[in-house]
Amino acid sequence: MNAETHPNVAFLDQAPEASSLSSRRGIAILALLSMVQFMDILDASILNIALPSIKNDLGFSQQSLQWVVNGYILTYGGFLLLGGRMADLLGRRLVMVTGLIVFAGASLTGGLAHSESLLIGARFAQGLGAAMLSPAALSSLTSTFRSTRDRNTALGTWAAVSGIGGAAGVLFGGLLTEGPGWRWVLFVNVPFSAVALVGALALLKKEPMRFRFASFDAFGALLVTGGMLLLVHALVKAPDVGWGATRTIVELSIAGVTLVAFVANELRVANPLVPLSILRVRGVGIADATQLVAVAGFLPMFFFLTLYMQTVLHYSPIQTGVAYLPLTVGFIVAASISSQLFARIGTKPVILVGAVVAAGGLYWLSRIPVDGTYVSDILPGLVVSSIGLGGVFTGVTTAANAGVGEDKAGLAAGLLNTGTQLGGALGLAILSALATARTTSMLHAGNDLAVAATHGYQRALLAGAVLVLASTAIAILAPNNRQSEPAADEEPALDLAA
Repeated sequence: MNAETHPNVAFLDQAPEASSLSSRRGIAILALLSMVQFMDILDASILNIALPSIKNDLGFSQQSLQWVVNGYILTYGGFLLLGGRMADLLGRRLVMVTGLIVFAGASLTGGLAHSESLLIGARFAQGLGAAMLSPAALSSLTSTFRSTRDRNTALGTWAAVSGIGGAAGVLFGGLLTEGPGWRWVLFVNVPFSAVALVGALALLKKEPMRFRFASFDAFGALLVTGGMLLLVHALVKAPDVGWGATRTIVELSIAGVTLVAFVANELRVANPLVPLSILRVRGVGIADATQLVAVAGFLPMFFFLTLYMQTVLHYSPIQTGVAYLPLTVGFIVAASISSQLFARIGTKPVILVGAVVAAGGLYWLSRIPVDGTYVSDILPGLVVSSIGLGGVFTGVTTAANAGVGEDKAGLAAGLLNTGTQLGGALGLAILSALATARTTSMLHAGNDLAVAATHGYQRALLAGAVLVLASTAIAILAPNNRQSEPAADEEPALDLAA
């Protein structure tokens, strides 16, 4: 076979050498996809600071209030795998545009809501839109930027944006809540979604649809979505109802059985919704597992550190948000440097060193005192952990997409994002239980609330450091990817340029 008789061979040989980022269109596409991911991550945390204002304005009960946050997390995590596969089957642009419309509509509805049920319903719909957006955006990125240099740069940008999204959510949430009001925390998504919608229609080309109703694995879709929804629900509710509660055990058991049934179904059917052959791509499963464990240790940091700054050090919401700014800078710098190292030393050393550095930063934060100061007790740990985690997330994102075929790019993105969501929910559930047990013990010993609460936060942050360090035990099993181009035997890249 030669290039003359089989033009796709020539295409594959030449594509990695061309630079998409040397053009304005390539840069615009990267900016568009990064903005979409930023919105997704931002909305998982931006409403946290606004919760007291929402409670007072709409008369929420304490039990119902948690669903303003958890409703988004539940549908986001529950529908990610389905959203990723739909991006492969229906086309990434179509799924992204649909997700943007759902996301913007839900944001507008939530901002106008005057009842508990309407706001919570809007947050559920927001999560559904985000579950379509994130995997469609990441798979569009990996399909657009084909050369090693371009793809590493693009994935480094993606990882940096993902890392700073949580920190930016706290900052923007504080600024908007204390400024125009909590409703603008939701309204702000509408203009951003409108810009992203125009960008998607202008920059991303409509793709051929691979979907066929006759061969659609409806039972598999039902099993994976139902199992994921129940699993995430059990994890986010466990801190409230207890890990040993009958409800938690039953929900986790049913979720486990449902997901096992899903795997059995995918192995049996001719056209599976989620082809498990993707796990045969070297390093994909290990990269996803590394992400899950690392996120379980890192993401809860925002929760406990925010509580420490506001309840112990008495920071205002805006002061708390500004305190996280160095974290965003650290992510950007680390992701930029890491993405340039992959071609020289590979992803594995970057992930391993990054995890050790990040664990050190979290350990520093775990030593926060009752009378702590920002400069000596918070800032150093934030900077160190952000530099380490910037390397981890960039390396894992690159490794989880390396060698994945064009027809499974959305699925790979869905798997990685699912690991992130499960890791965050699982980590917060476990670390919250540890913090609560420690605080309760300190209160029973006669300590005041500030001392007891600080000891609880210390315990949770220390456990987070251990989890991040433990992710190295998984990462060490991964292959060392020095380039992140797609598999050579896949079909040619879809031309996303209009």
